[in-house]
Amino acid sequence: MATGEIFSKTTQALFYNYKQLPIQRMLDFDFLCGREIPSVAGIINPGSDGFQKLFFGQEEIAIPVHPTIEAACNAHPTADVFINFASFRSAAASSMSALKQATIRVVAIIAEGVPESDAKQLISYARANNKVIIGPATVGGVQAGAFKIGDTAGTIDNIIQCKLYRPGSVGFVSKSGGMSNEMYNTIARVTDGIYEGIAIGGDVFPGSTLSDHILRFNNIPQVKMMVVLGELGGSDEYSLVEALKQGKVQKPVVAWVSGTCARLFKSEVQFGHAGAKSGGELESAQGKNQALRDAGAVVPTSFEALESVIKETFEKLVEEGKVPIVPEITPPPIPEDLKTAIKSGKVRAPTHIISTISDDRGEEPCYAGVPMSTIIERGYGVGDVISLLWFKRSLPRYCTQFIEICIMLCADHGPCVSGAHNSIVTARAGKDLVSSLVSGLLTIGPRFGGAIDDAARYFKDAYDRGLTPYEFVEGMKKKGIRVPGIGHRIKSRDNRDKRVQLLQKYAHTHFPSVKYMEYAVQVETYTLSKANNLVMNVDGAIGSLFLDLLSGSGMFSKQEIDEIVEIGYLNGLFVLARSIGLIGHTFDQKRLKQPLYRHPWEDVLYTK
Repeated sequence: MATGEIFSKTTQALFYNYKQLPIQRMLDFDFLCGREIPSVAGIINPGSDGFQKLFFGQEEIAIPVHPTIEAACNAHPTADVFINFASFRSAAASSMSALKQATIRVVAIIAEGVPESDAKQLISYARANNKVIIGPATVGGVQAGAFKIGDTAGTIDNIIQCKLYRPGSVGFVSKSGGMSNEMYNTIARVTDGIYEGIAIGGDVFPGSTLSDHILRFNNIPQVKMMVVLGELGGSDEYSLVEALKQGKVQKPVVAWVSGTCARLFKSEVQFGHAGAKSGGELESAQGKNQALRDAGAVVPTSFEALESVIKETFEKLVEEGKVPIVPEITPPPIPEDLKTAIKSGKVRAPTHIISTISDDRGEEPCYAGVPMSTIIERGYGVGDVISLLWFKRSLPRYCTQFIEICIMLCADHGPCVSGAHNSIVTARAGKDLVSSLVSGLLTIGPRFGGAIDDAARYFKDAYDRGLTPYEFVEGMKKKGIRVPGIGHRIKSRDNRDKRVQLLQKYAHTHFPSVKYMEYAVQVETYTLSKANNLVMNVDGAIGSLFLDLLSGSGMFSKQEIDEIVEIGYLNGLFVLARSIGLIGHTFDQKRLKQPLYRHPWEDVLYTK
C-alpha cells in the first residue's frame, strides 16, 4: 500500500468502459482546478478504437479510444490510474489485467457486487505488488485542486460549494460514497476544506481500508487532521484502532461510525452496503465508536454533533499555528453545454438545418405532423407517406392510389434500358448494393426517365397560354426542342404503351378533371400525323396527369403547383419507382453469381 500521496495535479487516468458523463465531470473538474492537461489520457472500450469528443473548458478535445487495456497502457505510459466502470461481471478480470500492467499504480473499481473471492485475489495481488485498490462499490476519490475519479463529489455546483477546486488541510476517508458528498460539504463549512477524500466502498472486502488511507494522510505534510466515517459491520475500523494505539498516527483523527440505530431493531439489520450488516457487539456502531474513542480518536456523541467536533478540532490546530492560511481563489466558470443553455433560455443559437416534413424528437416519429402509429392504424400506404413527406398534406385516396400506380408501373422496364444495364454491370463487377443502385440512378435524366418534369412544364405552359397543339409542337420545333413525353423507340400508333392506357383509364374514372391529359392527347394526335412512333409515352402520361391531380384536387394553389413542377417532384417519382427495379436487378445478378461483364467485340464499331 502506498505511504503518501497517490494523486497530483499531473495525474492522468485510463477510463475503462466509456461513460460520457463521469468523464466529462472529470474534465470539468480539471478545468475548475486550472490543470494544464486533461486527467483522462485515454478510454478503453473493448473492441473499439478511434476517438471520443469531449470538452476541456471551452475547447473541444479528442480523447483516444483503445480496444484493450494493454494497448491503452502502451499508448499512455504516464497514465497510472485505472478507473474501472465495468459491470460486476467483468470488473474483477479487467481490474486484474490493469494491476498487472507495469504503468498502473491505482485501480478504482466502481461496480458493486464483485464476488468476494475475486475481491480477495485482487487485494492480495495489489498488496504484494505495492499497488492501491479503491473499491469495489466506490464512487472513487478526490484530491482537491488536482484530480478526481469519475462522479466523486457530484455536480460542479457541489464541488464549488465544497471548495474542492483548491486544496484544504483535511484528509477524509469513508466507506460510503453518498455520505462522502455530504461530508465534503460539512468539512468545507467548518474548516479550510478537504485535501484528499476517499470512499473505500461498501463491500465486505474493500481493496484498501480506512486505516490504509489514514496512515497515508499521516505522511502527507499538507494534511493537518483526518476525518473518518465508518459504519457498522466488519472489523475494518479496528485496524485503525490498533494504528492509533501503536502511535502510528500523530495527527488528530475525528471519527464516527454510522449505524447506532441498529440496536432499535429486534433482529439483525442489513443496511445499504454489503459490509454494513449488524452482527455482534464488536461489529456494532456503538462498539466501534467506543474503541476509537478509547484509542485516542475524537468521537462525538452522535452524528449530529460530528460537525461541531470537526470544527473544534480544526480551530484548535489553527490556534496552535499548525494550519497555514489557505488563500481563497475564484474558480473559472464552467461553460454550459449548448443544449443545456438553450433549454434554460440562456442563449439563442442559430440552427443549421430546417425540416418541415418530419420530426423524430417525440415518443414516435411524425410525418408532416402525423404520428407513425396513426399512419399504421389508418392503413396508410406508400402513396400516403409520399403525400405527407413530399407535399406536407394528406391527399385524397384517389390521389395517393394514383401515386402508387405510377410507382408500380415505372418500377422496371427490363434489363436493357440504361439504368438497369448500369446496375447489372456494376453488380457483376462485385460492387455492393448501394454502388450498383447509384450507378443505375445516375443515368436518369432528360433521355431516360427524367422527362416527366419537362413534360409537365411544357404541357402546362402551352395549355395555360392557350396554344393549339400545332402552335405548341411547331414552336418547340423552331427552338430545336423535342416535345418531352412524346415519342418511343418501340411503341407506336398501332402498339400503344399499356402503362399509358392504364393511367388514362384510372384518371378518367377517378379524377374530377383531366384537362391537361386531354391536351396532351391532342398534342399526340398532331405528332402522330407526322410520324407513327411519336406516341405519348409514360413520362408524358404521368407529367400531364400529375398536373390534373394537383389542380383538380383543390389542395394546391397555383403558386404551389408551379413550385412543385419547377423543383422536380415528378422526376422524383420516377427515381423512387425505378430504384425498386434497379435493386431487383442487383439482387438478381448476385443471386445468379454472374461473372464480370465484358462487352462483346462484335457489338463495337472500331473505326480510325
